Amino acid sequence: MQAFDLIVIGSGTVGSVVASTCRSAGWTVAMVDSLPFGGTCALRGCDPKKVLVGTADLLDWSRRMNGKHTVKGDLEIDWPGLMQFKRTFTDQVPEQTEQSFEQAGIKCFHGRAKFIDRTAIEISGERFQARYILIASGATPASLKIPGEEHLIDSTRFLELEQLPKDIIFVGGGFIAMEFAHVAARAGSRVTVLHRGDRILEGFDPDLVSRLADKTGGLGVAIHTATSVEAIEKAANGRFTILAQQHGVSVSFECDLAVHAAGRVPDLDDLELDAGGILREKRGVAVNEYLQSTSNPAVYAGGDAAATDGLPLSPVARYDGRLIAANLLNGNHLQAEYHLIPSVVFTIPPLASVGLSEQAAKQKGLHFRKNYLETGNWYSSLRVAEKTAAFKVLIEEGTERILGAHLLGPAAEETINLFTLAMRFDINAEQLKQVLFAYPTHASDLKHML
Repeated sequence: MQAFDLIVIGSGTVGSVVASTCRSAGWTVAMVDSLPFGGTCALRGCDPKKVLVGTADLLDWSRRMNGKHTVKGDLEIDWPGLMQFKRTFTDQVPEQTEQSFEQAGIKCFHGRAKFIDRTAIEISGERFQARYILIASGATPASLKIPGEEHLIDSTRFLELEQLPKDIIFVGGGFIAMEFAHVAARAGSRVTVLHRGDRILEGFDPDLVSRLADKTGGLGVAIHTATSVEAIEKAANGRFTILAQQHGVSVSFECDLAVHAAGRVPDLDDLELDAGGILREKRGVAVNEYLQSTSNPAVYAGGDAAATDGLPLSPVARYDGRLIAANLLNGNHLQAEYHLIPSVVFTIPPLASVGLSEQAAKQKGLHFRKNYLETGNWYSSLRVAEKTAAFKVLIEEGTERILGAHLLGPAAEETINLFTLAMRFDINAEQLKQVLFAYPTHASDLKHML
């Protein structure tokens, strides 16, 4: 049985940070993954998704300016060409990632790990032992437990489509559904979103989501809320029928492609956690404030695999990795704190948020003023012909502390970082107003939101 100081399960952001840091400190480290090395963000999530969004954004901007008679001709998305361009960012990642690990002295193994006791795992029949084991196995699409579920493709397969079908249905109304819907609709597909909740993007400000929903509908995307999918049937011609309940009435939808966008869960089911004495919750491995298993001190977990209050975002995974590495090397001394984490839906235009929602601020009994305005008539929106733009900023009365910022419109994904910086370092609204930002920029709009 081979022995290591640390075995890392999962080669994504959390695992890479911890493995590299501990190896640099002289530890013997092994990395195992059943999927290509590199993790979700680089291969199946953030990065390739943003490549698609970038092209759709270019197309949309061109069409908006065409309407202003500043450009001629109408662009269209070359889907096979876009997929080829996307692969220039993803194809080399697994080999490069594994080579970098090997060069650093990290042993790499391919296969699905499973625990055989509290400090040992098995990979393809071979056994390995370690002083510590990190679970960073990420997430997988949640089972919908409905007949015909196998006909759904996941976001990974969507990002590999060589041709885009004419009729696409997204089951779910969160990040994946809305981002891909905006891309697919601009690429010429007829898109339908079926969401069982009362509104899409439930974690974001409802007023801004309503504006975004209107914009999405204007693209030809049909959004059906309060719609629970009950079954998926495949016809002989290859098309699919989605059977659902909508406000107590049976309804059906036809499509060429059905995509699972109804949430993800920790990818833990076949790790045999019980054999390792590892407790889990619905959100993942049960961990303490140091991201250490509450039932097995030899095990740590981070990112999507851990039951924490952190959002399932790449920056959170990197934060978890740094914290776990520090606690492994120097004993538990850093505690996980998840606050002021900006979140962005990369629709066109994007929707961004950081801090408290209006409802959460009220529930906390805070006294605040709400600055809310639709800004499609601001210069920063007019010059790119984007009518869908708005903001909502919550400012505490008396202290002028910024409690929350919610943005919709051009460059919202960048401007939200300025709010995050100010909130993180206690720069209040009055102080922020004094900053002289370059003009004309989106940053220069910030003081008018306060």
